[in-house]
Amino acid sequence: MSDQVISIIALVLIFALATFSAVHLGVLAIVAAFIVGSTVANESSDDIFSGFPGDLFVVLVGVTLLFGIAKSNGTVDWLVNAAVKAVRGRIALIPWVMFLVTAVLTAVGAVTPAAVGIVAPIGLGFAVAYGISPVLMGLFIANGASAGGFSPIGVFGSITNNVVERNDLPGSPATLFTASFLFNVGLCVIIFLLFGGRQLLGRIATSGGKDADDEATAPASLRLDLPRALTLLGLLSLVAGALFFDLDVGLMALTISVVLTLVAPTSAKGAVDKCAWSTVLLVCGIVTYVSQMERLGTIDWLGERVASIDAPLLGALLICLIGAVVSAFASTTGMLGALIPLAVPFLLTGQVGAVGLITALAISASIVDASPFSTSGALVTANTPPDQRDLVFRRLMAWGLGIAVVGPLVTWCLFVVPGSL
Repeated sequence: MSDQVISIIALVLIFALATFSAVHLGVLAIVAAFIVGSTVANESSDDIFSGFPGDLFVVLVGVTLLFGIAKSNGTVDWLVNAAVKAVRGRIALIPWVMFLVTAVLTAVGAVTPAAVGIVAPIGLGFAVAYGISPVLMGLFIANGASAGGFSPIGVFGSITNNVVERNDLPGSPATLFTASFLFNVGLCVIIFLLFGGRQLLGRIATSGGKDADDEATAPASLRLDLPRALTLLGLLSLVAGALFFDLDVGLMALTISVVLTLVAPTSAKGAVDKCAWSTVLLVCGIVTYVSQMERLGTIDWLGERVASIDAPLLGALLICLIGAVVSAFASTTGMLGALIPLAVPFLLTGQVGAVGLITALAISASIVDASPFSTSGALVTANTPPDQRDLVFRRLMAWGLGIAVVGPLVTWCLFVVPGSL
């Protein structure tokens, strides 16, 4: 058995063990790199650690630390409260507000589980109070997280753009973010029509003296004080620096975090504990193992076999389908770190446009997050009232499995096929 085949088997075992056991995926990946490196590749510890993505580590820590400060000083609560006030009692707009709030949170650096964990209790509380389908609300929140996640400073976007840059592929962060956001908006239009949204049109939340603000967990007395205003300014500066000045996102986020902590140390207390350390470990572990696969020649070996398919478009579709199906049961962040490098040799043939395939793969792997076997879907299910939980679980499962098949086909048609004609 060749070294390349052994490394692929190990990668499959990593995802299988992480799915069906309590062992962390990132830890498994690092252990696999140690075992394969020591027994198959004859690598030293320095060789193994050479694949650790220090630049990506700084990005993930920086953006999640900044989001932790925003949560600690009440900026996130202020944003949620302000968004809810904008509804003005129009029940049909509430799911869209929850979509936008979740998208904003992930767009400025919140990891998907954190954003969904914040918004899901609020959104599903509204669903109960005003007769909105919990399936509709849950899908809007999960898709909102995916919509914002591919911003240049979002976790999904940072991972994808970093992997593209590390592999010297042509990339377009703006195209990736715009395409993902619009695709998720389109999905939510379909969801709105399928799961009772039309019945909400024209309804105003005035019965019983309630309005939408009464249901928000954030206190109505929230004001935009100096720490929150500076945090918002910092977030806007981070976006501007990344989009217009090509500044390093991780270093900028850490700098802004330091400034905010010096200006308002009390409001930033405990922010470091809120960093997404689990996600940092997951992504860095997967990238470390994939880097070892690159040194073993596994990536080139796989790419040659995908490229050998007489129909390049079919190969591109298979890559997107694999990403979607596996991501529905495993980690989207892990899949983004693993599948894009596997597609590199295929992309280097020039038969399929790199930007189009990466965009299709990224969207395919993220829109299945509403599956109840994924973290976002599980959080939605957990925050659903007990009497509706089984129904929501079944609906989310059917949606997740269906979109895992339909999603790659649609993204393939929209982003891959036009670039190869």
